[in-house]
This record gives sequence, C-alpha cells and structure tokens, in this order.
Amino acid sequence: MYKSIVYCAAFIVFLAFTSAKQGSPQKDWTSLFDGKTLNGWKASDNPATFKVENGTIVVEGPRAHLFYVGPVNNHNFKNFEFKAQVKTTPGSNSGMYFHTEYQDTGWPSKGYEVQVNNTHTDWRKTGSLYAVQDVKEIPAKDNEWFTQHITVQGKKVTIRVNDKVLVEYTEPDTLTRLQDKPGRWISSGTFALQGHDPKSKVYYKDIMVKVLPD
Repeated sequence: MYKSIVYCAAFIVFLAFTSAKQGSPQKDWTSLFDGKTLNGWKASDNPATFKVENGTIVVEGPRAHLFYVGPVNNHNFKNFEFKAQVKTTPGSNSGMYFHTEYQDTGWPSKGYEVQVNNTHTDWRKTGSLYAVQDVKEIPAKDNEWFTQHITVQGKKVTIRVNDKVLVEYTEPDTLTRLQDKPGRWISSGTFALQGHDPKSKVYYKDIMVKVLPD
C-alpha cells in the first residue's frame, strides 16, 4: 500500500512538471537569427550596411533595410510577439518594421515602424510607433542592451521596452492617413531592421518571434 501511494505521488508530480513545462511561455518562441550568419535575411539598397560580429547583427552604413525572408511561418506574420535585444550608440537611429515586405530600395512602403533611437536628433524616441503614437521620453541608454518587444493581436499593437509598456494602439476601422501612406495598416507580412544613415551604429541580437492564434 505504501509503495502504491509513493508511486502515485511521484506520477502526480511528473504530470504537474510536464504540464508546467508544456505551458511555459518560452516554449513557442522561435529564433530568427542564428547568431553567425544572415541566412534567412535579405538586405535592400546597401547590403554592406549589415554584418554579423560576435553573435550580433551590426547595423552601420548608408540607408538599407534587412528583411526576414526565412522559413519561419513562411516569413508571413499576422498576430505575433516579436522581440530583440538592442544596443544603440550615441546619435544613432534605427527601427523595426512589421507587417512589411521586401523591396529593393527606399523606406519600406508597407507596414509599421517601431522606432529605435535614444539620442538621435529625431524627437521620436525608442518604442514609438513611428508617426502614429510617438514616445518623447528616452526609455533606454546608449551603449547598454535593452529589450524591445512588439505584440500585435488583431488591430492592437503593444510596444514594451525592458518590459515597460510604452505604446498601446488600436488601429481604427477608417484611416485617413492612408492617403499619404497607403501601405501603413494592420495586415500581415514580415519584419525588417533599419539602417538609417552612415552615422548610425546599432546592434541587434536574440531576435525572436512567437506566432499567436488569429
């Protein structure tokens, strides 16, 4: 009888552990960057703006954008969580695009940009949903790693920096600004990292995505 109770207790503990492990919020995170190469990514304009050093994507050079074109979800994301470790340098400017698509040149015409800028002259700072819901106060420091985290669920966009919510935006059904930027709306697409100008040097690592249900 005693052995039966011990076995039952052990089995219950095993089930609880297995259930907790399966329910772990980290389980569904997938890396988009292997830390060694730019496999799965494609650069526009000036590909030399992007290189890999010491497990990071280094962004430095003339305007260019690095689009994810890899196999994860066939590089097409609708509802998701996307996050990366980012490090800016003094005066640098960059950004993360979502719901975008590859184009050979120019600023991406499709999707939204989430700003990466702590001390550049542009007043729209890190965490801004660029020119839609902007952040004026600097949420992170140059030369220090911080986490930028974007969640899109339906028409709601939530942006966090170091786990602090900076932006909560719900896209309205009617967008008058589409006359100026017809591609800027919630839809689906891939991600892109921005190389803004030759004086901007920014680092990215631990680039991850979690696909959310529709």
